[in-house]
Amino acid sequence: MGILGLAKLIADVSPHAVKETDLKSYFGRKVAIDASMCLYQFLTAVRSEGNQLTSSDGETTSHLMGTFYSNIRLMENGIKPIYVFDGKPPNLKSGELEKRAERREEAKKQLEQAESTGDTEAMDKFNRRLVKVGKQHVQECKDLLKLMGIPYFEAPGEAEAQCAALVKAGKVYATATEDMDALTFGSNVLLRHITFSAARKIPIQEFHLDKVLAGLELNQSEFIDLGILLGCDYCDSIRGIGPKRAMELIQKHRNIETILDNLDKNKFTVPSDWIYKEARELFVHPEVADCESLEFKWVEPDEEGLVKYLCGDKQFNEERVRNGVKKLRSSRSNSTQGRLDSFFKVLPATPNTGVKRKVEDKSSTNKKKKATPSGKFRGKAK
Repeated sequence: MGILGLAKLIADVSPHAVKETDLKSYFGRKVAIDASMCLYQFLTAVRSEGNQLTSSDGETTSHLMGTFYSNIRLMENGIKPIYVFDGKPPNLKSGELEKRAERREEAKKQLEQAESTGDTEAMDKFNRRLVKVGKQHVQECKDLLKLMGIPYFEAPGEAEAQCAALVKAGKVYATATEDMDALTFGSNVLLRHITFSAARKIPIQEFHLDKVLAGLELNQSEFIDLGILLGCDYCDSIRGIGPKRAMELIQKHRNIETILDNLDKNKFTVPSDWIYKEARELFVHPEVADCESLEFKWVEPDEEGLVKYLCGDKQFNEERVRNGVKKLRSSRSNSTQGRLDSFFKVLPATPNTGVKRKVEDKSSTNKKKKATPSGKFRGKAK
């Protein structure tokens, strides 16, 4: 789920913090991708006549089809993907996982009812709700990524938290996921729809955390509390408080403790034994691996291994797979060119720099009758 309603709230209150881009904008960028979210999207979106793609023996192949072709398109655009898989979910997430299981059970009942009436639209909707990324899907994706020469990593905890840590450590440019909690985990840049953009050429949404905070007039600690009020994976929220009210309350009181001290308990229902402090701590100090020790390499794809893996039991078309491998190899040779901004480090302007320059320029003009040049590039080579 991530953070309920956060994307729309940011778009409404701080639209300048979000921009739409395309894959070409990320040439030469390393991007950490939330693997489980990606697989879920492939399992729900890569379909034929409303059903998941399968081999002749009924094995699901939608996730493999999506992984293979979307990564070819990413790398053709000069993007270097790193897939991050979920590790052990935190104990606080157990309640959310139970809710998801209950929703799947309800979807099963609704699917049976739709099947009995022949409602194909409802059948498709409830079939999608029953999609779950299993251990076999994960392992098959890892096997495929290895054959494609694309690095992956299993986080000790939540994938979004690990992706955010990689961004903060400067290992990658952005986190790619649909879950907005990448921002509450502190990812400086969040990319949404990158998977769909690779498959369907739709725009990518790029969120910048510093602009989000400035637009909402919050610091990171207050932003985390806003996320908890909106609804996150780790604890319940206050019943009766929607996104607009949550925004008003956090801007006025700045933290959940002060909100609770001033909240009308007759109007709003606070969960008993509310574990918001534990949820806050999880966002601030998630379980992540030390990013400094992590190194990622993109290597040559194993063409014969890919043909054997995809065209054997999975029954992919061999010609298409070999053509895909050619594109992978071509993209690797074309991606040696780096981004211009990777060679320079732009220094932030110091306070009153512009005023000081004006004074110096004026003084120089009066004394020497010669103005000094202004507006020099303030960058230095790495």
